Amino acid sequence: MRYAPTLDPAMNDSRAMAQPAPISASAARPATLAASAPLPALGRRPLPAWIGALGLTLGQGGLALGLLIFLALPLAAILVKSVTDAEGGWAGLSVIAGIIGADGFLAMVGRSLAVGVVTTLLVVPCAYAFAYALTRTRLPGKGMLRTIALLPLLAPSLLPGIALVYLLGNQGLLKGLTGGATIYGFWGIVVGEAFYTFPHALMILLTGLALADGRLYDAARAMGAGPWRTFLTVTLPGTRYAVFSACCVVFTLTVTDFGVPKVVGGDYNVLAMEAYKAVVGQQNFPKGAAIGILLLLPALLTFVLDRRLRARQGAQMSGRAQAYAAAPNGRRDAAFLALAGVMAAFLLVIIGVAVWASFVKMWPYNLSMSLRSYDFDNMDGGGWLAWRNSLQLAFCTALVGTVVVFAGAWMMEKVPARGATARGLRGMAGMLALMPMAVPGLVLGLGYIFFFNSPANPLNVLYGTMPLLVLCTVVHFYTSAHLTTATALNALDPEFEAASASLKVPRLTTFLRVTLPMCLPAALDVARYLFVSAMTTVSAVVFLYSPSTVLAAVAVLNMDDAGFIGPAAAMCTVIMASSAAAALLLYLASRALVARSQAWRQPAAR
Repeated sequence: MRYAPTLDPAMNDSRAMAQPAPISASAARPATLAASAPLPALGRRPLPAWIGALGLTLGQGGLALGLLIFLALPLAAILVKSVTDAEGGWAGLSVIAGIIGADGFLAMVGRSLAVGVVTTLLVVPCAYAFAYALTRTRLPGKGMLRTIALLPLLAPSLLPGIALVYLLGNQGLLKGLTGGATIYGFWGIVVGEAFYTFPHALMILLTGLALADGRLYDAARAMGAGPWRTFLTVTLPGTRYAVFSACCVVFTLTVTDFGVPKVVGGDYNVLAMEAYKAVVGQQNFPKGAAIGILLLLPALLTFVLDRRLRARQGAQMSGRAQAYAAAPNGRRDAAFLALAGVMAAFLLVIIGVAVWASFVKMWPYNLSMSLRSYDFDNMDGGGWLAWRNSLQLAFCTALVGTVVVFAGAWMMEKVPARGATARGLRGMAGMLALMPMAVPGLVLGLGYIFFFNSPANPLNVLYGTMPLLVLCTVVHFYTSAHLTTATALNALDPEFEAASASLKVPRLTTFLRVTLPMCLPAALDVARYLFVSAMTTVSAVVFLYSPSTVLAAVAVLNMDDAGFIGPAAAMCTVIMASSAAAALLLYLASRALVARSQAWRQPAAR
């Protein structure tokens, strides 16, 4: 989903060769003008330097302050809450020690780790094979397979659990094939999390496999290496960092998600579910904070390791790499087509069962079609108001988030920082911009409870309102959007800014007329990513809504709690349809806008 615009060096070289030899200014200037006063500078009259420096300082300071208030301080509030007792008195590490020493807690930690490890071992090889099929073979229908593989991104994490209940639950369609075994428990969580995390791992591995250097494969063939030996000595080592990143993402998402365990976990309790029950069911906020700190530790560890490995990967990239083109191989393509087809069929079955069940009149006694489950206003959960609130949240998140992310990345990547203050603010903003990647949504939501729901906080008026939900969602998904935008900005030649400066063009004018149009595809991708993420998120906002701001994904959770599994499947279907429609509209709009704003990329007519 990430896209970084690049300039075609071959096109630039050919145009440069076609240019006539430059003529000096003194030779080209008429004699009458040569004797007169110098020509005025091109562009607008520049503003004083102190105004630009002040604007940059205010911009970076505002970004750093916003991330400090809406990210760092809520995390600090969790830390404070985890060392205080129920009355607010200082308790030190006794709260965490008491939770860890409680009966069954270490066993629950072991269950969470077991689910995370098994899901990772299942998802990453499957996603690697699927990504290999899309990038290293001549598979027919690659576009359709890729679209199917990314469909789980459009649904909340509760959807696979609901579908598994309809398939293998106590009254499931395939209950007879299980030999009396139940889907509730370990394997139900693993299968549901595999569906939920598969597209996340796939996107990372697609990027890693797409960066192949074709010269290495030519050398391997010249030395007589077979396909398997080439894979072990060239392909797998070249993608080891992407594999590790995919493992980190899948493990973290699995351990910190409570949507699937909430539906099919049964008596198999995990840490994320325990934190949810401690806050929502027991109102035990110190316990929820302590578990939140524990959930933050594996995410921070995997984040640090991933960042270090990414830095090593960047140092090994070569500017002389050539694109890899797969050679024809019928047996290989047939094998990978069958493998990718089985995985795509599994994803379609999970989605299809949930959609079909939402139209069933009364499961499993009356399987006739009906819209009864879509009568949301006559059942618990939030009604159609929840769907409208989610659309409002998604639209505001996409609009505000894209503007903030793009402006922040531009200030950090394209505007030079002069002075100790500007450099300090840039460093702080850059560090805070990467922190949300290491913070699970459940932990961020807990931090917002403890920080914004405090009576001593003047920002307490935001709690339960739509603006706070928008800000929380933007912060939650800030890092991925920031990295996408920074990649696009770094792909632009610095000579654009240098030429604008030499012509005395204001930096803001260059941003609006040059930088933004050239990075428009990345900006639209960020908007689409934020919209879909806001429609499907549960963990970060489940503690922050009020009766007037209930969201569709939270309504699914409430309906499942109330036993309305059919309406829960219906709301998941509505969320998927809304996300898909918005993504399609943004895609069509991006094609039209890009065709207009980037017409200069097209070769000139001869």
